Amino acid sequence: MPRSAPSAEIRAPRPDIHDGPGTDHVRAGAVVCRGLATGTYPCGVSVLYNLDGWVLLVLWLLGIPVGLYAFVHALMQRSDAFTAADKLTKPVWCAITGVGLAVLAISTSGPYSFLWLIGIIAVLIYIVDVRPRVIEIQQGPRW
Repeated sequence: MPRSAPSAEIRAPRPDIHDGPGTDHVRAGAVVCRGLATGTYPCGVSVLYNLDGWVLLVLWLLGIPVGLYAFVHALMQRSDAFTAADKLTKPVWCAITGVGLAVLAISTSGPYSFLWLIGIIAVLIYIVDVRPRVIEIQQGPRW
């Protein structure tokens, strides 16, 4: 009994059938994905081919609001809370998060840039390390 092709692919019956724009011919019996140019990969791989680019684009676009949040949060806190938490002073953290936000906003290459990585790391250090301590100092002990 002959094996049937999976539902996501069809077999090209003739060598004169085209598999997409920019190709002149398809070999007889070659796998052709519906709606997709096959290239050298099977049908399922073409979906994941650009996944890393989409993930990096999302990271790049999310970096700006995260940097803005850190900068605005640093501006809104009391100055004495930073020194009471044994962290750098408020003007220093405002400068760090502000420069980090500026780098995130003007970086045209996004996560591919070394400066973008420095900016996001500076902003995330504020959010993960400094922000909880400053909030804890301002709210007082929990009991």
